[in-house]
Amino acid sequence: MTTTNRQPATVMPADHIPGPCQGQWTYAHYAALPDDGNRYEVLDGVLYMAPPSPFKWHQGSVVRLTHYLFAQVELKNLGHVYVAPFDVQLSEQVIVEPDVLVVLHGSQAQITASRIIGAPDLVIEVLSPGTATYDRTLKRAAYARAGVREYWLVEPLQHTVEVLVLEKDTYTPVGIFSGTQHLTSSVLSDFPVQVQQFFV
Repeated sequence: MTTTNRQPATVMPADHIPGPCQGQWTYAHYAALPDDGNRYEVLDGVLYMAPPSPFKWHQGSVVRLTHYLFAQVELKNLGHVYVAPFDVQLSEQVIVEPDVLVVLHGSQAQITASRIIGAPDLVIEVLSPGTATYDRTLKRAAYARAGVREYWLVEPLQHTVEVLVLEKDTYTPVGIFSGTQHLTSSVLSDFPVQVQQFFV
């Protein structure tokens, strides 16, 4: 990924990008963005730009999470696992790229060649200094409104995973897991992996 002096240290509105007024961005506008090496998402019609590519410990956790989820979901024919960059269109004005996501068989989410339309069953964000606040606030609210059943917040520096389960349109914390603990998940009822295995 190329970098420019426009790239922010934290996720912020991309007010300088030509396009509709902020608050009016749709999937069609988003899909028409040029490939300029930056990472964008749309929340409630506002275009956001993410910081440059994550640190190695972020990517290490993404790889490990994907490895164990693939074994648990794909190899058992329960559904599909995807990693960023792969667009998820939660609504016409909400387009995100979760770090890792799971769509189980029977889900109402539609998997197309270019994106997922609708809510995945499980979304995972691996937190970085520049994205943690955004992931814990704006994206958490967007995932809840869209009906994402379960949301994991992974702290690769603290080696913890926080599990949130959707109840009545809001997320309820299940717990923060670490070390030799196993996650309690409503989406993956039998996930025999110790949390420490997700980290470098």
